[in-house]
Amino acid sequence: MSEKKKPDHIVYDEETGTYNAAILPYASGVGAPKITTPDITSWKQNNINKVNHEIKSQFDQLKAQYDAMLKQYEDNQLVYGAKFSFEPIVGETYHLYKDRKGQPFLSVIAPHECNWDFVGTYRLTSEKLWEEIKD
Repeated sequence: MSEKKKPDHIVYDEETGTYNAAILPYASGVGAPKITTPDITSWKQNNINKVNHEIKSQFDQLKAQYDAMLKQYEDNQLVYGAKFSFEPIVGETYHLYKDRKGQPFLSVIAPHECNWDFVGTYRLTSEKLWEEIKD
């Protein structure tokens, strides 16, 4: 003899043979609110945008540092590759020019005191790095 099937709105556990509505972690009555999963699409999108913005900001900062290091490297290659017949003094300002053949040379003579092809003004730092001085 089969036992009569309980209606859908009655919470009955057939394995234990008990009514278990009171111990369920969710509401089980017909008047209970509908169980839905939250829509987290907007939460994900907001956080993706924040994370992408932060990563781009860090990338831009690293790129700026890289560009500055590359400029410093190129300046040092240029000045150390130039002709000069004196020992530069740390902290002093020197001017880089190009001769008639296009070869760079370093001088203490300022651009307004000569008619040479001016390239840039540089200072030797205590780390023996050449840094360009902008006007």
